[in-house]
Amino acid sequence: MGVYARAPLAFERGEGVRLFTAEGEEYLDCMAGIAVTALGHGHPKLVAAVKDQAEKLWHTSNIFRIPQQEELAKLLTDNTFADVCFFTNSGAEAIECAIKTARKYHWSKGNAERIDIIGFDGSFHGRTIAAIFAANNPSYVEGFGPPPPGFVGAKFGDIEGLKTLVGPTTAAILLEPVQGEGGARSWTEQQLREIRQLCDETGTLLIYDEIQCGLGRTGRLFAYEWADAPPDIMAVAKALGGGFPVGACLATAEAASGMTPGSHGSTYGGNPLAMAVGVASVEELVKPELLAHVREVAGYLNQQLTGLKERFPDVVEDIRGKGLLIGVKLKTPNREFMQHARDQHLLIAGGGDNCVRLLPPLVLTQEEAREAIEKLERACEVAQSRAAVPA
Repeated sequence: MGVYARAPLAFERGEGVRLFTAEGEEYLDCMAGIAVTALGHGHPKLVAAVKDQAEKLWHTSNIFRIPQQEELAKLLTDNTFADVCFFTNSGAEAIECAIKTARKYHWSKGNAERIDIIGFDGSFHGRTIAAIFAANNPSYVEGFGPPPPGFVGAKFGDIEGLKTLVGPTTAAILLEPVQGEGGARSWTEQQLREIRQLCDETGTLLIYDEIQCGLGRTGRLFAYEWADAPPDIMAVAKALGGGFPVGACLATAEAASGMTPGSHGSTYGGNPLAMAVGVASVEELVKPELLAHVREVAGYLNQQLTGLKERFPDVVEDIRGKGLLIGVKLKTPNREFMQHARDQHLLIAGGGDNCVRLLPPLVLTQEEAREAIEKLERACEVAQSRAAVPA
């Protein structure tokens, strides 16, 4: 189907933070498959995990125990707020599971009327019907029929407005601690703590979507750790498999208490192949030295990007985000700027609010970060020269 506005590029192989075309052209990858290949391309530990497991067993279904699933579940619960998790094939499926878990929780407590999921403008939670209406972005819901009941829109950053929306039919509040597609906007630590308190006071469940901002991208394993405001339910994916399709819905035992046998399931979710890669990926992502490295490189990039903002005030308006989820709000069209960057053999992602995003692999070195800045500088020079030409 013609649903992708693809760039006229195709890559044959990848190595670390580099991608190579069949013709041998080299690109510095600061997209990482949209925050997916967090350990870079061709990471030897992940490659070995795929090869080893592929020779043993791919699929059995969840009718049987899957030891690798139990191993990954323990890794995740040992390193988060969660007691239990459900494995999916994607982030959107993890969001679906989170919504079902929240509603089923209230139903099991005798409060079947509590179905409302409060989401925020600028959010992105995936492309299923529930996910697009939970985010309520007009460009994603247009043409897909009337909104299903139980989804309420709130304004990003407006805590007082949020308080007026929480009522007797509210099941959960759903948010990204750092928005990805919405322009790399971050909730402040104080705001997250206030939302956590609001949920505690009203018996509302708090769902975090850390599909893009989680698993080391902000310099902590999960972004909620910066605020010490844990959720009741959390959706993760992207970096979880380092490029292999896998997601998970994590929850406290209490929040998941309504999810009894038969209430949810997946044919492929948690298959042995995906779980082997997930274990290898998470074992690397939880390492303190990697998270410290992310914080260090992110600090350098933010410093240098601030310098570009000062040098090119007609091009760069603002620097946003957290860690290595960096948003650059532009004064020139972001799609044009992405092409300027590609002309410099630098790959960056688009974003809402006329932003571009830098989402490099977390293993990006200081030298590679310096190279990215040099390429961005040349892209800014091109954008500025074109903006100066009279229409």
